[in-house]
Amino acid sequence: MSRDKAPIRSYRDLEVWQRAMDLAVECCTAARTFPLDERYGLTAQVKRSAVSVPSNIAEGRGRMGVRGFLSHLSIAKGSLTEVETQLLIAKRLGYIDGETADALLRRATQVSCLLAGLIRALKAKQAPANTG
Repeated sequence: MSRDKAPIRSYRDLEVWQRAMDLAVECCTAARTFPLDERYGLTAQVKRSAVSVPSNIAEGRGRMGVRGFLSHLSIAKGSLTEVETQLLIAKRLGYIDGETADALLRRATQVSCLLAGLIRALKAKQAPANTG
């Protein structure tokens, strides 16, 4: 997306949601390579955490008001740190190769930066309303 983009009409227009969706799909794809005995363990956890990130961004955007959006962005940020931790565990256990893990972790860092920027912008937007 370019800097001179159209106004945000939907959560689907948010770059952070788009990048989080890419991360979720890539994490779910990578989790398919985990051992079968991890199906209900780390595999399920990685998928759940990864899917939670764009889901909470979308749910927060659907809420009325900045406070609800910020709350869900915070949950998304927490889920993202879970994903990062689970990917590091999977890498240490040899369930995914270092190159794949590192690529996913780089994407997670990008999503984290976008989330932090959106949170900052929303808090700044909210701040003037609190002075008075």
